[in-house]
Parts: sequence; structure tokens; C-alpha cells
Amino acid sequence: MNTATSQAVVVASTRATMTRLAVSLEIVLVYAGILRYIWRWQFAHPQAWVALLALVLASHLLHGDSLADLGLARHALRSSAQAILPLAVVCFSPVVIYGFASGKLHLAAPGVRTFVYFTSYGLWSLFQQYVAQSYFHNRLRSLGGSPHLSSLTVALMFGAAHIPNLILMVAATFGGFVLAEAFARHRNIYPLALAHMVGGILVGALSPASLIHNMRVGPGYFFFGLR
Repeated sequence: MNTATSQAVVVASTRATMTRLAVSLEIVLVYAGILRYIWRWQFAHPQAWVALLALVLASHLLHGDSLADLGLARHALRSSAQAILPLAVVCFSPVVIYGFASGKLHLAAPGVRTFVYFTSYGLWSLFQQYVAQSYFHNRLRSLGGSPHLSSLTVALMFGAAHIPNLILMVAATFGGFVLAEAFARHRNIYPLALAHMVGGILVGALSPASLIHNMRVGPGYFFFGLR
């Protein structure tokens, strides 16, 4: 290896290291901002989420992410659905049966209120999967290493964002890992959002109100029931 080649290798290695450091710092800063918003900014600076979302969108532009990269295109929709939806049916069916048998679940009458509830929670589930998979999972995968480790990291981050709600922490960590593993193989978030929505509704409906606190996280968990 001549001197010029050696120098080129060193420069390329240095650039790669600096890129990984920059991406790592970006991940930490955005995640810290989300936690800060959950615990403080939503009360002191309720519009701060706009700045956080702007940072994420700017990151997509900087890294040249396409809609397919983000899992927002039609690409891999079928394979993602085939991977996650049968598993969701197997996992959720016994829960649904128990819910109706115990009287904790009831058929909702069709109407505007029902439509708004399911639509709003479905969009919220889609947004959470966008942040977890399209942003954090993609950035973690760009650092290299084991894809399973990236999935586990996403799951732990997702679970920690639900502190101190223990039920949601467990559900978000376990479900987050399963959904992250599916995203690693089939880059499409729409079936993941559907599974997230159904799972979230079941968790909220069947968990004791004294523990689930209307699915609140952060300081709102402690304020539940106070007038």
C-alpha cells in the first residue's frame, strides 16, 4: 500500500468515525428533547414539539432519506403486513375473547365519536411508529452493528418514554422490540401502526384504571384523578 492510498484510508476511516459520532449525538439530543418535552416542556413550552419535529425532518433531508427508507411508501407493505398482522391476530385474539367474556370490552356503536376516537388514536399510533422506526431505528441502523441490537435499543427507548406507567412501559418495550424487528426486515410502518393501535386500545381498555391512569405518562401519570 503506497502513501497516497494509506492516507486515503485514514481519511475515509476518520470521516466514517466522525459521521457515526455526529449521528450518535443527534440521536441522544433528539431523544433527550422528547423526554424533556414529556416531563417539562409540554407544560412550560407546549409548542416545543414543533421544533423537535423540525429537527427530525431536517435530519431526513440531511441524510437523504426517501419515503421508502422511512417506511412510508407502498414498498414492502405486503411483506410487512404478512409478517406482523398474523402474529398480532394470534396474540390479540385471546385478549379480545377474555375482554368480551369478562364484560370489559363492548361493541362500540358507529358514529362520529367512535370514528374520531379510532382515527385519532390510529394517527397517533402511526406517528409513534414513525418516530420510533422511521427516525430512531433508521439512525441506529446507520451506525452499524447488529440489527437485533438496534431493535432492542429502539424498544428500550420506546419503553423508557412511558415512565412511570409500568403497564405501558412493559407493553411498549415488548411490543416495540417485535415491531422493530419487523421493520428491520420489511421497511413499512403502516401494518406496525395498525398492530400498535389495536394493542394500545386493548391495553387501555383491559388494564385496571388504578394502574393504567388513562394511559398517561410523565408527570400526567401522577396527576390522574386529581381535581
